[in-house]
Amino acid sequence: MTSIAELMTHDHRSCDHDFARAETLAAKGDWPAATEALNCFAASLESHFRAEEQELFPRFEAATGMTQGPTEVMRGEHVEMRATLDRMSSALERRDADEFAGEAETLLIMMQQHNMREENILYPMCDTRLGAQREEIVNTLALRLNRKLTA
Repeated sequence: MTSIAELMTHDHRSCDHDFARAETLAAKGDWPAATEALNCFAASLESHFRAEEQELFPRFEAATGMTQGPTEVMRGEHVEMRATLDRMSSALERRDADEFAGEAETLLIMMQQHNMREENILYPMCDTRLGAQREEIVNTLALRLNRKLTA
């Protein structure tokens, strides 16, 4: 069975790939393709955030009683990343390569730090604290993320 940590870390890597594609296309000045790639990344990232915010975090909070802990921090970081992504999208619309690159660098740093905290701290805590529900949660998350599970 796949763990919460494995599934969600795999989804981080998928989002990273989409992000890198958008960055590469913008750097080449292929604005239509960069816009399409950024939209794909934004959809993947939003799907990931919603899976966490609507499924994983509430279950973790219910099991642990921690509502002012790591999940609150992650939600706050999601808000910041969404705002940065909006600025990237606006820069693409204006075909402002410098602003896009600056915002992309900011988002990349934010995502790296955020993902490291989730992958090394929060997801393992979820796997431990949600042990009895883990299989159901993994299946629900996989459906929300449109990911196939491997045995």
